[in-house]
Amino acid sequence: QVQLVESGGGLVQPGGSLRLSCAASGSIFSVGTMGWYRQAPGKQRDVVARITSGSSTNYADSVKGRFTISRDNAKNTVYLQMNSLKPEDTAVYYCKAGVVPSSFRSEFIYWGQGTQVTVSS
Repeated sequence: QVQLVESGGGLVQPGGSLRLSCAASGSIFSVGTMGWYRQAPGKQRDVVARITSGSSTNYADSVKGRFTISRDNAKNTVYLQMNSLKPEDTAVYYCKAGVVPSSFRSEFIYWGQGTQVTVSS
């Protein structure tokens, strides 16, 4: 059974920073593209940033220059460093990963449970 477990959310003042982590655990053969998404109340879930297994990255325009996505392949973990946070960054942040479990040879999409990020003074 594969699970994605997120950590690092919380309350921060505008202009502050947070670092999110998401670790994939279980019987894993390989992990492909990993990404962070966010969903604000009453809005759809949107992509924030993605990173391939080869560490190619892409970002939503709204976070370019402020957020940095990275990964540690040895730990099957993806990170999101968030700087210069704004109130409009407030949302539940979800981790998503494409994972090939050890007992299969097909990739499945997994989601984390979500972590709340609140930017407010």
